[in-house]
Amino acid sequence: MQNFKLYFVLFLGILLSSSCSKHVYMFSSFHEPADEGLRFLYSYDGYNWEALNKIYLKPELGSQKIMRDPSIIRDKHGTYHLVWTIAWRGDKGIGYASSKDLIHWENKKILPVMEHEPETVNVWAPELFYDEKDDRFVIIWASTIPDRFPLHTESNDNNQRMYVTTTKDFVDFTPTELFSDPDFSIIDAVIVEKDRDDYVLVLKDNSRPNRNLKVAFSSDVLGPYEDVSEPFSDYLTEGPSVVKIQDKWLIYFDSYGSKSYEAVETTDFKSFKVVNDQISVPEDHKHGTIFKVPLKDLKKIIKHDKSNR
Repeated sequence: MQNFKLYFVLFLGILLSSSCSKHVYMFSSFHEPADEGLRFLYSYDGYNWEALNKIYLKPELGSQKIMRDPSIIRDKHGTYHLVWTIAWRGDKGIGYASSKDLIHWENKKILPVMEHEPETVNVWAPELFYDEKDDRFVIIWASTIPDRFPLHTESNDNNQRMYVTTTKDFVDFTPTELFSDPDFSIIDAVIVEKDRDDYVLVLKDNSRPNRNLKVAFSSDVLGPYEDVSEPFSDYLTEGPSVVKIQDKWLIYFDSYGSKSYEAVETTDFKSFKVVNDQISVPEDHKHGTIFKVPLKDLKKIIKHDKSNR
């Protein structure tokens, strides 16, 4: 009966949306303790989310074989690219895979983005961004290299900074470089293109007194990102996921202190309106990225799920 209700809701949503939109929103997801693999949520309006209760890619890479922070982007040829965290500590790379349909994944491999830094403690929360102007993919992530930056309130093995590499084909990569050093421990950063040559970095200030979300600004996708804002979220929040809906930007985030999922709306990334009463996010969802997919791709996933019950 539960499966019947799920598919009824799915098909009803498709019928309703097909008359007004050819795309839907997908939210990459995982469940703790992050050993099961890639999950998805979907939405027709970007506010109300339903879970697709399947595992779409099992974590088989890295020493700990986990999948956290799955970030997905669809390129102009219709291929989906996925990166994710493969270990809490010790490993010096991130996971990568590609897919044509979000169901069948190939090219699975570790991208050794911090292999050149033997003292690297961790490689966390990689995030993908497509730079249309230069036709390249930008990958950013957080890492700690002990004794590399001044210590404030953080321990030497948790003093994170953001790093970056770029690629056009996920085969050849530019040398890893420092991406963001705001003089505090930073993780979970997401690049947003607000307008042409107008970029926003939504980030977590991971310093012990704060552990909340802020924004910074740049005229170049690779930074530097400056004018770090005051926090727009409460203490103990992380994992921002950003989506544009009409003329507003919606920022979802994991409020792990209150064990809830929350969201704010903004039009300028300077003022933020709490919209928790307008969103619906399934229980156990952990943060990934929100991306648009053609309606036909969701139909394929539903058909696949139904045939593999």
